[in-house]
Amino acid sequence: MLLKDEVEMLRRITLFSGLPPAKLKLLAFTSDRVMYGAGEALFYQGDIGDAAYVILSGTAEVLINAAGGPFKIAEVEQNSIVGEIAILCNTPRTATVRTSTPLEALRIRKDDFLKLLADFPEMAVEIMRVLADRLAQTTAELSEARGRLEPVDA
Repeated sequence: MLLKDEVEMLRRITLFSGLPPAKLKLLAFTSDRVMYGAGEALFYQGDIGDAAYVILSGTAEVLINAAGGPFKIAEVEQNSIVGEIAILCNTPRTATVRTSTPLEALRIRKDDFLKLLADFPEMAVEIMRVLADRLAQTTAELSEARGRLEPVDA
């Protein structure tokens, strides 16, 4: 894939869609292209967040550790970004991301991502929207799951 193709892929990500072409080109140039086979982890829950990943092709599962083993909470595919929460919050990874199919991604290092946010504060607003959407979806799923549980007599 050529640099111009990577720039076009980045433009499709809502987070980056408002950036000028020169910044997208710089972001693509400073990012690492990484390839994974099916069943490989991009990162594990609890790892230190050192990068975000833009999925160029393929799919991956978002898993959290549960009592009975890993529990799938979402699936990500082309034109998605994962791993940005640990970078922004400076906390360990909240989930494991494991490929379902062969996957190609752009790995954006933490320093480059944070510099981009500093240069373009409007990106921070978009990130808040994305995170708020995720929180709303998670809250709805938890409410639905809670509704399926039977009350326990005390």
